[in-house]
Amino acid sequence: MSRFIDELRDPWGLLLGATAGGAAWAVSVHPAAAGFVGLTVWLAKSGIAALQGRAGRTAAAIAPGSKEAYWLRRAGSAARGFGELSASMEHGPLAERIALMRPQVDDSTATLERLAEQASLTGTALARFDLDRLGQEHARLTSARKKAKKELVHDIDRALTSLASQQAVVDRLTKTRDRVLARMESSTISIEGLVARVVELSAMSATRSLESTRMLDELADNLEGVRQGLHETEQITRDALDR
Repeated sequence: MSRFIDELRDPWGLLLGATAGGAAWAVSVHPAAAGFVGLTVWLAKSGIAALQGRAGRTAAAIAPGSKEAYWLRRAGSAARGFGELSASMEHGPLAERIALMRPQVDDSTATLERLAEQASLTGTALARFDLDRLGQEHARLTSARKKAKKELVHDIDRALTSLASQQAVVDRLTKTRDRVLARMESSTISIEGLVARVVELSAMSATRSLESTRMLDELADNLEGVRQGLHETEQITRDALDR
């Protein structure tokens, strides 16, 4: 039940319901009936999404409550909204163009999930390092080296090299995680923006004032840019973690 309630609060569900109701009203359906259409779409969307979430993959190594989990949840919600809106459109040029974007949205969402797993893995690895201890030991050994006898300097230098190596790993993991989270954030917001524009186009189509092809081309180009950017980030992240 809690999953269903969460889906009821999803803004895309509300937006889809409002769009469906508005479209029904635009074609001269009685206001009360149009409202019922919107309510039905909203409840149906929430119920289906809740069931999909319950049956979804649970083995993904994504830390609950993490930033990556947050952005992945938002992206998944937007992607489901896009698919449901696309499926609800009447056959025509707009529906065909929107349907062509579905593989790009699905691929972007799948890549976001893999990036979320990478972010959680790097977060888990970072948690194994005691940054305060590293700093304190580096300061202690640096001070000790200045006063150490000649025969001890080599051993101290080896210890300092080891600390420097650990710090380099921390810096690399931190940089990788920050890059992934930044890409997840920008891509998720871009997908949400795409859904908002598709909702707008759908409403305009219902009133017979379809936007120009230029807007559709722009949306498709932006979505492809998001998809490619995600793949580039995924490859960069893999290369960084393979060092």
